[in-house]
Amino acid sequence: MNLPNVVTELVKAQNNFDSAAYANCFTETAVVFDEGKTHNGRTEIKDWIDKANKEYQATMKPLDYSEAEHTLKAEVAGNFPGSPAILTYYYEFEDGLIRSLKIV
Repeated sequence: MNLPNVVTELVKAQNNFDSAAYANCFTETAVVFDEGKTHNGRTEIKDWIDKANKEYQATMKPLDYSEAEHTLKAEVAGNFPGSPAILTYYYEFEDGLIRSLKIV
């Protein structure tokens, strides 16, 4: 699967529970939409993923990536009801970083 470098780094950071490395995949003003909440900016994103890592210990296994639509389907497994789940990650990129991420 041919993933953009930043998405490869994001998956690696998630699977290592490295919140700082995860947040560094985003622009300073990036936005993340997850579980009905919006997280604005790299600092909020780092706090959100740090809390999620501690609570859910979720890992990602990429299944399919669409270059045309900038979407990644991944199997996410962790300490949450319904685990594992197939989630879709919708990305927008800017200068090699993630500008926007919506997880559904």
